Amino acid sequence: MYLPQFHPIPENDAWWGKGFTEWTNVAQARPLFRGHRQPRLPAELGFYDLRVPETRAAQATLAGDHGIEAFCYWHYWFGGKRLLERPFDEVLASGEPDFPFCLAWANEDWTNDWFSAGKVLQAQPYSPQDDVDHARWLLRAFADDRYVTIAGRPLFLVYRPTHLPEPARTADTIREECSRGGLAEPYLLGMDAFSFGRDFRSMGFDGTVSWEPQHNLLPQYLTRGPRPSRMWRNARLGVTSPSLRVYEYEFLREQMRKRRRRWSHPYHPTIAAGFDNTPRRGRDGVILLDSGVRGLEEGLAEVVDAVAAVPFEERLVFVSAWNEWAEGNYLEPDLADGRARLEAVRRVNVRTPAATAELVS
Repeated sequence: MYLPQFHPIPENDAWWGKGFTEWTNVAQARPLFRGHRQPRLPAELGFYDLRVPETRAAQATLAGDHGIEAFCYWHYWFGGKRLLERPFDEVLASGEPDFPFCLAWANEDWTNDWFSAGKVLQAQPYSPQDDVDHARWLLRAFADDRYVTIAGRPLFLVYRPTHLPEPARTADTIREECSRGGLAEPYLLGMDAFSFGRDFRSMGFDGTVSWEPQHNLLPQYLTRGPRPSRMWRNARLGVTSPSLRVYEYEFLREQMRKRRRRWSHPYHPTIAAGFDNTPRRGRDGVILLDSGVRGLEEGLAEVVDAVAAVPFEERLVFVSAWNEWAEGNYLEPDLADGRARLEAVRRVNVRTPAATAELVS
């Protein structure tokens, strides 16, 4: 998953201050308890600007050299208005980098607290005509030779399918417009970030991406301020703040495993590189402790093995994320670990059965 919010836009200038990018939050982050690793700072790519083509080329080279096969760009469409569109538009227009990609529609309001509870800065409207307009815009991206396809069908993700007033209508409209445009019907996947365990085939999609970290699975994720149960749990983890929502990475993953074992529907798995959104949300943030390189490697090996029996064309594993720096969720090199996360991805890709057994033992 690839975040394009590393260049200024007029809307962010107005909402957050002149020159705001994701780096603004990253650079001003501070540790909130003993052992809290902040700020997290980039290494060899530096504080890049995604308007620079050399940066985009360097990212693609790093990704490809470590076994990552495509970038899934977050796509922001608001009733015909697009935000943070310039990096992808330039990739599409220039043909560079020559690296596969697909799109994921982040169909939710933008708010002033980086979550759904704040003041709405940019609303997400819906209408039948907008579905048509959106689908027609997508045609050019879907037609690009670099666009990821599943059995010849362009892959398109929707972050919050349950927000769509008529999900099946939207899915059918996109398919119909692609057919009219001479393209194969897209392979549409809904992401269950806020509806864990939902089979989106029932809503007209082709399948489900099981998201990580799962928002609704974290106890009290949506509540703020001190709570007795949170104070007790934080104290047990050595965190003095009663308002931070702090969880152990392995606890989260085990809870997700238990619930997934009960599912009867197929899904495409994800693995989180980590999570700490305190650069964005301060003491209202959520942190996964111990989400280090080893945890990433073990988790990635697990989900890669889980899709081994899936037909080859449908073997999708998503990593969240390539560059969500203000969520502590990235594969790009940082000053503390260098390329360690990328090397973990490469080891999983080239490992032998013996190496896998050693890793999980």
